[in-house]
Parts: sequence; structure tokens; C-alpha cells
Amino acid sequence: MLEDILLSDNVVESINNNLDYLTLLIPEIKYMIGFEHKNKYHNLDVWEHTLKAISISNKDIDIRLTLLLHDIGKPHSYQEDSEFRHYKNHNVVSSNMSKIILKRLGYDNEYIEKICYLILMHDIMITEDDIKNNYELEYIRYQIQLADGLAHNQKNIDKRIKVLEKTKKLFKK
Repeated sequence: MLEDILLSDNVVESINNNLDYLTLLIPEIKYMIGFEHKNKYHNLDVWEHTLKAISISNKDIDIRLTLLLHDIGKPHSYQEDSEFRHYKNHNVVSSNMSKIILKRLGYDNEYIEKICYLILMHDIMITEDDIKNNYELEYIRYQIQLADGLAHNQKNIDKRIKVLEKTKKLFKK
């Protein structure tokens, strides 16, 4: 059922129509809903950012499941300062939480490791060596980074888009 929801043509509508079911399966989602980023790179709360990223992603279960969980640790890993929130190591927290969630949902260990790797690395620049080591996996990671990046505040994504454009060129070599 989770896969059906995430692979729906209108994925945001499908998620919203099944939110009670999703939060029953993954109660950790509740903490994302309405949790403000308070960060210049984001103009949406954590949940709305997640939905936007999923909505602009390719219709692929690995990509959409990763995007669903990629920021699940933000409500548990933020640091406040006078101007905005920082989310140091949110990728580690999100990956660790996702490992527990995916085990609970019955996914096999190999698949859990793949999704958790993608979550852990969703915010880290992809290198030529990464691509040489596993082109297919790193291309999935690139697609996740692209959807995540495009879901950020449009006023502050120029630098991120430039990095993603350089990364895309690495895949064409």
C-alpha cells in the first residue's frame, strides 16, 4: 500500500488522502507536519518541503521513499540561534530513524541499507569517484538531490542549482 501511495500519478493528493494510514505506519511523520524550518533556504515547513520534493521527483519507489524519509530527523536534530535553525547531522539522524522505520515495515536489510545510504548522502556532493564506484546508485542519489534542491526556497537556490548542474555533467562523462 505504501508503494501504491508513493507511485501514484498525483502523489501529493494520494499522500494527503492517506495521511491517517501513513502516520499509522510511520508515526514519526507527525513531527514533520507543521515543523517550521526557520531557515532562509526553506520557505515551507518540513512536511510541505517533503511533499514538494516528492511531487517533482521521478516516479520511482527508491527516489520517493528516500524523499519521504530524508528529513524525518529534522525535528529531532535542530539547533536554534538568534536568526534561524540549523540542522547539523540531520542526515545521520534521518538515516538512523529510517533504518528503524524500514525494519518495522518489513523491508529486507539490503534494501534498507540502500535507502539509508541515499538518505545519509542526500545533502552531500556527489564526486566522480562515487559515480565510478556505483553509477546507478549515484544517479538515483542525484535525482533525489535535484528534487530536494528544487523544493528549497526559490530565492536562495542558485548556488545549489549550479552544484547540481556540475554534478549532472559528471554523469555524461
